[in-house]
Amino acid sequence: MASTEAGAAAVETLRGLDKDTLAMLGDLVAQSGWNQVPQDWALFSRLGSLCGVRDAGGKLVASGAVLPMGDSAAWISMILVAPAVRGQGWGRRVFAHCLRNVQDAGRIPMLDATPAGARLYSQFGFAPLWHLTRWQRDALPGATPAPPIASPAPETLATFASLDAEALGISREPVLADLMARADSRLVRSAGAAALVRTGRLAHHIGPLLATHEPAAAALVLDIARGLPGRVFIDVPDARTEFRRQLAAASFTPQRGLVRMALGEPVPAGQSAFIHAIAGPEFG
Repeated sequence: MASTEAGAAAVETLRGLDKDTLAMLGDLVAQSGWNQVPQDWALFSRLGSLCGVRDAGGKLVASGAVLPMGDSAAWISMILVAPAVRGQGWGRRVFAHCLRNVQDAGRIPMLDATPAGARLYSQFGFAPLWHLTRWQRDALPGATPAPPIASPAPETLATFASLDAEALGISREPVLADLMARADSRLVRSAGAAALVRTGRLAHHIGPLLATHEPAAAALVLDIARGLPGRVFIDVPDARTEFRRQLAAASFTPQRGLVRMALGEPVPAGQSAFIHAIAGPEFG
């Protein structure tokens, strides 16, 4: 693993994901209360890059990820810092390292930020694009899990990825292919809507969800949720007021706010009216 900054506890590029490295990254996720699983770290490592900071004993105490998207953008995420070393500037240094990588590649940096993260990123010149909220439905005792659904055929994946690129303004078929290929993932479709469902560390995550209108999005999500007895997360643009109302009526509650941000021009733009839930803050 090559150090990229001089001095002790430098930010370094993580060039391999052996069992110990994955365990340490998993610890950072658990300590932060996030939902990522080992397959997510593997996706970042394969399609993008990971970096981190180690303490004197060699344990990773901070992390960051960069995921190139399409031809012009890159997503920055997974800026995690162990509770014991927070407040020492490691989150800022890891983020600056990720940002340099994106800018050196000539890409537009984008991210989905928590309120605390947004304050930091605005200091680097990031501007807000739109706001969204993570909604949560708690576990349903006694619910019957939905039957397994076969992995989508290649043409189904290609169709969904094409619709996703049109909505987001960024082509990310390799990312969606990785998410869909997992044994516990499935693509669910109905009239006017389609969504990817995958398993996280804490909850099932629904997204991206693409729909022609809010009633179609709500009907699909509520149908999916009935077959998920455990906790469910979904990250919904705040502009989807009717969809949000129906989520609240179905016992979903707001968990935390997020804000989509970007630095520089031109910011990729698609048919965002079709976006009713994102793939997750780590994937956009």
